[in-house]
Amino acid sequence: MAARNYLVFDLGASNGRAVVARFDGERFTLDVTHRFDNRPVLAAGTFSWDLLRLYSEIVIGIQKSLKAYSRIESIGLDTWGVDFGFIDRKGRLLGNPRHYRDEGRTAAVPEALGIIPARRLFDLTGLFVSPIFSIFGLRAMKVEAAPELAAADRFLMMPDLFTYLLTGEPVNEYTQATTTLAFNQVEGRWEDRILDPLGIPRGLFRAPVMPGTSIGCLQQSVRRDLEAPAIPVVVPASHDTASAATGVPLTGDAGSWAFLSLGTWGVTGMETPAPVITEEVFTAGFGNEGGAEGKNLLVSNVTGLWIVQQCREKWMKEDGAELSWDAVVSGCLEAPRLATLIDVDEPPFGAFQPDMARTIADSCVRTGQRAPSGRGETARCVYESLALKFRRRFEQLAGFTRHRIDVIRMVGGGTQNCALCQWTADATGIPVIAGPIETTVAGNLIMQLKGTGQVSGLAEGRRIVALSSETRTYEPRDRSDWDAAYGRYCRLFP
Repeated sequence: MAARNYLVFDLGASNGRAVVARFDGERFTLDVTHRFDNRPVLAAGTFSWDLLRLYSEIVIGIQKSLKAYSRIESIGLDTWGVDFGFIDRKGRLLGNPRHYRDEGRTAAVPEALGIIPARRLFDLTGLFVSPIFSIFGLRAMKVEAAPELAAADRFLMMPDLFTYLLTGEPVNEYTQATTTLAFNQVEGRWEDRILDPLGIPRGLFRAPVMPGTSIGCLQQSVRRDLEAPAIPVVVPASHDTASAATGVPLTGDAGSWAFLSLGTWGVTGMETPAPVITEEVFTAGFGNEGGAEGKNLLVSNVTGLWIVQQCREKWMKEDGAELSWDAVVSGCLEAPRLATLIDVDEPPFGAFQPDMARTIADSCVRTGQRAPSGRGETARCVYESLALKFRRRFEQLAGFTRHRIDVIRMVGGGTQNCALCQWTADATGIPVIAGPIETTVAGNLIMQLKGTGQVSGLAEGRRIVALSSETRTYEPRDRSDWDAAYGRYCRLFP
């Protein structure tokens, strides 16, 4: 059949892009039509997302895509999770959504946990407890009597806000709802036993729609401004982690697999038929999030490439010049192997640091190791520590689910780092199949194809991704050195 064009918007915490996926009935190709930065703003003591600027970039992405491809079958949009905003009774936006690293959200955690303990939150939602989750931002706004909350009529997550601006339809999408720490995943409903004690109005929330649902077309005002037709808007698995899991390339002989979605964050996970809510899962810091077609994602968030990204920002300021990622990786390959290690999930590594390399050095000295010497050793310390953290997480996943992991499906931007892909295979002793980079885009597309009747569902969509993608397999090697390093890692970070 003639190729059909689908427009994917994929927004991350640092950048976003518009991608036209051209699908011929068997395979698809991708064309990035617009890229843009996503820079949060610190103003008047609040760290916020610049919602309207991001929306203007989405509009530009639609314009550019229609210029390049005159017919677009549908539009779907995904973003990071946990962040939200409001509209009032007249449908007007109420302020800019606050950033998940806003200090007000973090400060609200102890008080909220004094009302509902962390274990109770986990039991009611299945989600692990972290300061980034929406419920703590909502509680902070309640305590400070924020005018946005007082005037709010509807609670909308970030992609919900954008689809509302495009269509005029305010909906809560399911996978995003599961990142709030206010949604009961077993019972499939917003949890009154959390909202009521924390003073959050239950009326702000609606029953979520599932990925693959068409919620309407571009509204008339948007069509007029863009001189665009009435393009349908389909909600994908709009949490980017869920879209990444949706887009994993699989065929019928996939075997027992786990996934690693690696970018600023690293997400280790497995699909399970239902939420896994046990003492072991809670203690280990794992949790459950929603996936496409009712799949459960048993996952753990790991502080990922953020640490090296922060180092690189500092190094470029020192040099007054650009520093390529190839240069960062090349430098680390010249450094000694498995010399120093950190626990990437210690709180300082997840925060903004003016000098992340110094933070790494301080951690090494504090744990009785020598500080890394130079940029190459610093980067290698982070990358090898990530690989060992992944080993711990996958061992835990296999234990929780009582399923051996035959292969790790590594997806996202981190797959471009061949050294880290190989080290992950070496550290875990499990083959790594890396790619595609654009798995989140592929997952978004699958749900658009389902919503427009082009595929029957997830399994067929994943076969299409496998036909359309290039992957690379990394077999484990150097096991004795990595086993010894893992023993040392476990002693340092029990």
